Amino acid sequence: MDVTHPDAEYRAFLAEGRFMIQRSRGTGAFVFYPRAVAPGTGARDLEWVEASGRGVVYSTTVVRKKPPEPSYNVALIDLDEGVRMMSRVEGLDPTAVTIGMTVRARIIDQEGEPVVVFDPVEDGQ
Repeated sequence: MDVTHPDAEYRAFLAEGRFMIQRSRGTGAFVFYPRAVAPGTGARDLEWVEASGRGVVYSTTVVRKKPPEPSYNVALIDLDEGVRMMSRVEGLDPTAVTIGMTVRARIIDQEGEPVVVFDPVEDGQ
């Protein structure tokens, strides 16, 4: 019997440079974090689909490090697909990240592991 491991599949997609999330075939509802069954319904009809990568900062905080290590932000991002994920916003001072900021995902290598981070989006992009 082939057992699926959604988290391993998610990381494998990231390693390929693809930001994928799950969607229920029956309801069309998106799911994140990766799961074997849909929350609420228990449906096992989840499929992998390409995420738009667009989102909005729902919440943010700054993790202050002892110098010389740089501080960084931790943010909850509401993706356009209607799911929320924890990540960080890069490309600006961590204190400049604001709730409601429009962001776009990209995949980076962090200590040998691919992870999703976000960059601020200028108006009109």
